[in-house]
Amino acid sequence: MGLIGGGPGAFIGPVHRLAAELDREIELVAGAFSSDPARSRQAGEAYRIDPRRAYPDVATMLATEAGRDDGIDFVTIASPNHHHFTAARMALRAGIAVMSDKPATATLAEAKELAAIIARTGRPYGLTYTYSGYPLVREARARVAAGALGGVRKLVVEYPQGWLAGAADGKQALWRVDPAQAGEGGAIADIGVHAFHLAEFVTGLRVTQLLADLAAVVPGRALDDDCQVLLRFNNGARGVLLASQIMVGERNGLRLRVYGDKAGLDWCQEQPNILTWRHGDGRTEIIQAADAALGPDARWATRLPGGHPEGYLEAFANLYRDFARQLRGQGDGLLPGIDDGLRGMAFIHLAVTASRAGAGWVEFEV
Repeated sequence: MGLIGGGPGAFIGPVHRLAAELDREIELVAGAFSSDPARSRQAGEAYRIDPRRAYPDVATMLATEAGRDDGIDFVTIASPNHHHFTAARMALRAGIAVMSDKPATATLAEAKELAAIIARTGRPYGLTYTYSGYPLVREARARVAAGALGGVRKLVVEYPQGWLAGAADGKQALWRVDPAQAGEGGAIADIGVHAFHLAEFVTGLRVTQLLADLAAVVPGRALDDDCQVLLRFNNGARGVLLASQIMVGERNGLRLRVYGDKAGLDWCQEQPNILTWRHGDGRTEIIQAADAALGPDARWATRLPGGHPEGYLEAFANLYRDFARQLRGQGDGLLPGIDDGLRGMAFIHLAVTASRAGAGWVEFEV
């Protein structure tokens, strides 16, 4: 694994490294960790890789690693959104597979071009929609697909945070409120796209229309920090998506509720080892991680016996385990890919432009 981004002060870069190496199928051996060569060397020391493989830029890393007998098999892109497309394009053209942080790119046009490049090169490409790696999310997906909810009628997905309720402060906040680095969306691109992907991943449905109301609540902010989106799905179901980073006191409250004509489900990221299933006859079933009755997708994603909580890092690691399997030619499991990336970027673009224009209900097409 070669890492792009993840330099000093980064949050997600070290998470990628820990998740990738959890199952000992992947090893971080190289990186272009910062646009500042000195900081890239500093990061290489912190990651304890060979100092010669802490590169000053992506191009140098790709060219040098291509000439090594033990060169990298893939790159992980863990830099701000505006780097995602350029870095992925460079790697794919060099014949190197890509694992990218979400969203896939900064703009929908870039995502379409990236999809064409992936089709031409045939190289593996994965996206870290992390929440799709949780065992009970995969269990929910399997049960919905098997008809346990009946026909899906209603969906509510919410992602409240409060950490950007005031002035943006620090490296992690500043790039997220800067259109030059984040792209055209703020909260909708940072966390709203996670909620969107989770809704489609679990239900297997596709959004066909949306009505978006996005706002920049904090004075002077150029990008949205508070979002409400009404959804219509391809089976006629209705839904609502809320994503906000100005809800004071909220931490990382991603929650999905889906209601069919037989039952309803409820999963919350802050309590990820419980899936609540509400039956139509009034019974409430509590499904717990590592339960013996879980299906094969959930069991495969579970590492510990019941009562031993697994969380964000393990879910992230499940995506890397899927990716390692894909690199070995054994299929890709449930790993999100460029199709998910295209839909995510289309959702961001349409929500931003429709809200800005006050367009009301608009068609969602990819």
